[in-house]
Amino acid sequence: MDISTLKALFFSFLKLGITAFGGPAMIAHIKEMSVKRKAWLDEKTFNEGVALCQSIPGATAMQTAAYVGLKTGGTTGALAAYIGFGLPAFVLMLVLSALYIEHRSMPVVSAVFSGLQVIVVSIVAHAAYSFGRGSVKTIPGALIALVSSGLLMAGVSPFTVIAASATAGALFLKLSSHQGAVADKSDGDKNSSKWSALPMLALMIMLLILYLGHKEFFNLAVTMIKIDLFAFGGGFASLPLMLHEVVTVEGWMDSKTFMDGIALGQITPGPIVITAAFVGYVMYGIAGAAVATIAVFAPSLLILTASAPVFERFKISPFFQGAIKGILASFAGLLLFVALKFALAVPWDIIRVLFVVTTFIALLRKVDTLYIVLAGAILSLVLF
Repeated sequence: MDISTLKALFFSFLKLGITAFGGPAMIAHIKEMSVKRKAWLDEKTFNEGVALCQSIPGATAMQTAAYVGLKTGGTTGALAAYIGFGLPAFVLMLVLSALYIEHRSMPVVSAVFSGLQVIVVSIVAHAAYSFGRGSVKTIPGALIALVSSGLLMAGVSPFTVIAASATAGALFLKLSSHQGAVADKSDGDKNSSKWSALPMLALMIMLLILYLGHKEFFNLAVTMIKIDLFAFGGGFASLPLMLHEVVTVEGWMDSKTFMDGIALGQITPGPIVITAAFVGYVMYGIAGAAVATIAVFAPSLLILTASAPVFERFKISPFFQGAIKGILASFAGLLLFVALKFALAVPWDIIRVLFVVTTFIALLRKVDTLYIVLAGAILSLVLF
């Protein structure tokens, strides 16, 4: 594997991970970088990857980053993109967890993220607009997107909505058989075959070391692995599972402390499942945070690398192509739901309204999200 490619993947996703607010909304920004700016993937391959990532456990944005890395540089590329994209959230969660444990009160940080919450609404709304514009091009597709958003608002599982949308897409959006295309095997696939066992081997070695040397860490890792394996539908699906395991089953912390961890997870970039790092830090410090984070992300990465080659075989099916279109339409609805969810959580006033409008216009004008977030953080210290 070319080291320069691995470096490009790692640092590109590291930069993107710094501004990875909004969870699934980040997929539109991953698409902008990997398809339009870097040209690592074509749009069709990227969209099919998103469909795959929505259909397996794990945080969708993290999985999508790994998928781009997998197609570009094989398994090692997937690791580079995955780690780069998730590292900023992990580091910030460590800092916030330390502040939480030490002080339990963070007025300056609260002021900063009071403004960032408004920026998050803009980022998610802009991503919903961008992704919907690219994926919803027919009346049936628009209906699937709207119904999906409505079902999510009604509390229906996102995984159930995605499955129903795939069925609707297979029935109403399927392509004729001659429109399907067999995907060529890429260099990424070859590299993936060579190094495909690497993540599994690393995880097994980690578990063995923990079992032999630190049973408490082993129990923490196994708990997080179990949570990730059943977290279908994106990062938020992990929260009820984590609450059950961490509070009810293990009794590692009370509900209030766990909910404080969720709040910290919502103001960090990256997926909400980074709350696992908070749990690990509260239990065993930095080492516990590292173990919990690796364990809660590793299984879904393994599932992705194992399922991607199989996914290739179904590309020629018109029904499968239609299912993909249905899934992508549902994702536009998911983004709309996430935007509304974040908007309802903001205590709106005239300053926040002006803030959200200004940042949304900046995003429409393609101002770099990193600069918007940094400027917003500085302004928040003054305004909030």
